[in-house]
Amino acid sequence: MQKTKRPVVAGILTILSGALGSFGALNYAVGLIQARGFGQGDIPPFMPSIIYGVPSVSTAIAVFAVVAGIFCLRRSHWRWALAGTVAAALSMLLLGLPAVILVALSRDEFKA
Repeated sequence: MQKTKRPVVAGILTILSGALGSFGALNYAVGLIQARGFGQGDIPPFMPSIIYGVPSVSTAIAVFAVVAGIFCLRRSHWRWALAGTVAAALSMLLLGLPAVILVALSRDEFKA
């Protein structure tokens, strides 16, 4: 089995996507608190997210993406890593989609 850098790149993209997703959700939540629930927080321009409207769900998915990124870097738990990269794609599509493809292509490099 030849080791490539695909899982490492996928892990970095997944962790970045999760981190940016959690920062975006935090920014949105703070905006809602300041507006006392009647307005929306400022949506950052770097945050093209599908699930952006619900900060608690968005934060949970972002944390799952970070954990899956660690799995990718360790090359363990392929199924969890793949599920987490899908969560990363929900958190931030531009970084998560390449991570899903890279993890799917490098299935042989992962331990059970």
